[in-house]
Amino acid sequence: MSDNNEDKRKFAVTKQTALKIAAAVVVVALAVAVGFLWYDHRQDQLSEQARTEAVDAAGKQAVAMLAYDFADVDNQLAAAADGLTGSFRDDYTTLVQETIAPGAKEKQLTVQVSVQAAAPVSTTPDEAVVLLYLNQTTTSADAPDARTSGSRVRVSLQRVDDRWLVDQLTPV
Repeated sequence: MSDNNEDKRKFAVTKQTALKIAAAVVVVALAVAVGFLWYDHRQDQLSEQARTEAVDAAGKQAVAMLAYDFADVDNQLAAAADGLTGSFRDDYTTLVQETIAPGAKEKQLTVQVSVQAAAPVSTTPDEAVVLLYLNQTTTSADAPDARTSGSRVRVSLQRVDDRWLVDQLTPV
């Protein structure tokens, strides 16, 4: 009979040990699941923040790049180059110096730009593409009455040192 009690005790210990192991496995599985859910949630937060910041930066930078007054075109457009990435900045600066600034001064052009609508096309925490609907109002010495035109541009941005910089601006 003592053998029977000893077998029951072994079984009880084994059952108790199995329950402890099962509980530990459940706790670990829940911790892993919570970790994955937190990571997913954090990525969603970062993407939403990137979406908001990128849309705002795209609108401000597009206005800075496209709006100018012939009297101060060199300074205005040079300042806009600060919000651009390397190779795009070089291309933009060349275009401004060789074409836009001389033409603006010669024809006494003033261009005002306003963002009518903006929407993210795609975003990650470090890259974004934004579609902008712009209105441009132009006056010149030859045409002093304001002429307004609408346009759409696709703006690609990169996050560099916590700043959104324009990598490309393409008319659509």
